Amino acid sequence: MNDESMNAESAGSGASHVSAAPEEASPAAAASAVSESTPPADPDLWNLQRFVDAQRHSYATALSEVRAGAKRSHWIWYVFPQIQGLGRSSTSQYYAITCLDEAKAYLVHPVLGPRLIRITQAALDATAPTATAVFGRPDDMKLRSCMTLFALADPDQPVFDAVLAKWFGGHPDRRTLSILGR
Repeated sequence: MNDESMNAESAGSGASHVSAAPEEASPAAAASAVSESTPPADPDLWNLQRFVDAQRHSYATALSEVRAGAKRSHWIWYVFPQIQGLGRSSTSQYYAITCLDEAKAYLVHPVLGPRLIRITQAALDATAPTATAVFGRPDDMKLRSCMTLFALADPDQPVFDAVLAKWFGGHPDRRTLSILGR
């Protein structure tokens, strides 16, 4: 299944099933039946759609460039996002992840999580001796920040720590840790 069809399917799966409460049910039971099936007030609390939209026409290019071992175009902000407070440009600020909970939501998103893991694995598979050789400066540091953020968001996903080990001596980004209070 391609990313676009995954996106279309995930967009269509937001419907919830509401069960009718039996007529004899107590008011508390009826309220419980409704509250259990009521969709959240804001299904995209973190506005993750901004990443899906930005990646729509550039993710394949980004993946191809990483696999080729040479980033040549501009997509780092929304493919390898960082914690808020690191970037100064308006683009960096728009795509900044605000907190660890947003990073966790990004990872469980049906499109964004698999894409991040796939492109991170491609970076890990690159034969380049340094992140700078693949990403250039300062995008190598943005990669480090991103890997630090998502390693904290999902300690059970080894690919993020593996990139930190491969290219950064296993050392996470100190500024990311500081912003997150770690």
